[in-house]
Amino acid sequence: MYDKTAFKTKTILALLLALAALSGCRQRDTFCIEGNISGAADTMLYLEHLTLGEGAVAIDSIRLKEDGAFRFTKNRVGNPEFYRLRIGGQGINLGIDSTETVRVTASLDSMSFGYRVEGSGTCDTIRLLCLKLADLERKARRISTDRSYTLQERDSLINSIVAEYKRDIKGDYIHLNYGSAYSYYACFQTLGTQLIFDPVNDKSDLNWMRAVANAWNDKYPMSQRTENLCNIIEECRRRQAKPREIVLDLDGDKVRELGIIDMTFPDIDGQDRTLSSLRGKVVMLDFMAFSMDGSTERTLLMRELYNKYHSRGLEIYQVSLDPSQHLWKQRCEALPWVCVYCEDGLESDMLQLYNVQQLPCYFLIDRNCDLQARQENITNLEEAIEKLL
Repeated sequence: MYDKTAFKTKTILALLLALAALSGCRQRDTFCIEGNISGAADTMLYLEHLTLGEGAVAIDSIRLKEDGAFRFTKNRVGNPEFYRLRIGGQGINLGIDSTETVRVTASLDSMSFGYRVEGSGTCDTIRLLCLKLADLERKARRISTDRSYTLQERDSLINSIVAEYKRDIKGDYIHLNYGSAYSYYACFQTLGTQLIFDPVNDKSDLNWMRAVANAWNDKYPMSQRTENLCNIIEECRRRQAKPREIVLDLDGDKVRELGIIDMTFPDIDGQDRTLSSLRGKVVMLDFMAFSMDGSTERTLLMRELYNKYHSRGLEIYQVSLDPSQHLWKQRCEALPWVCVYCEDGLESDMLQLYNVQQLPCYFLIDRNCDLQARQENITNLEEAIEKLL
């Protein structure tokens, strides 16, 4: 017999359960990244959170099947955050600024730059920024490998195309929405290991980053990324206000028996690295700052030097004096030599003890840990290294 009362009770219960489920979704405040990557069967797709302090951290993964479909659902935080879909060395950067569903379609063979994204204007704008950066990198690579130019000409040409790139990014992207996730993202794009926007040495860049920081402070006053922006702005403002000249006074009491002045600084993983631990190798001790003009070209030349002589016993101990540790981590992440960070920056005692008059400045140390030469006295660097090897 048909029971109308029972039917009504079940119907009401089903409606209540549906409403509860909908309410639960809203309370969870989640976002979803889904899509399809063709030609990627049986590969691992990682979802990484691009954090401030720890870099890219894998927060989920899936082994793709033949159809390449994937779906990740995560809790949203109270401010825009950045994520990356990665297979091997290929990645797709995404900015999540709401409880949205972002759909990504790509092919494995052109994943990083040939993808399409739907459901998020922010993610699509980041896609365009990545394409523009890739074009800039190709132009810079052609210039840096063209030996018909002198070093100064290459540096000048690269600076010129970077300046043009910044004008486009400022006018076509950042100016439209200072408080957006893509404006924050644009402020931290890099060419090689060097930040494109250089608030330390360029007052114009500092003003644009300050505008982004102010907008984020209005919209997301308690977020870690807002705090990071404000700290960078304050530190850069302080650096620009101070004279750049270094007053030197060599303190002989600090010189140890090694023949060098030893030092210990943390590397990108937070591990202390001591200069004297490289005894037995020929060491290039390099004081520098990635934020300075010409550092991209210089890094390319140092990589050639390292690739040529490392197998024969050359090591590089590179001391970064950049004003922000976060900026330094971004720039040295892919470098193969020993990169350490000196938080005292231009006020470090080591600059005085090594009588560093300008940056960058390098020294050569032999296998017995004795200081043999400094850059002012070296006319042919490769020849000087060959003699010590």
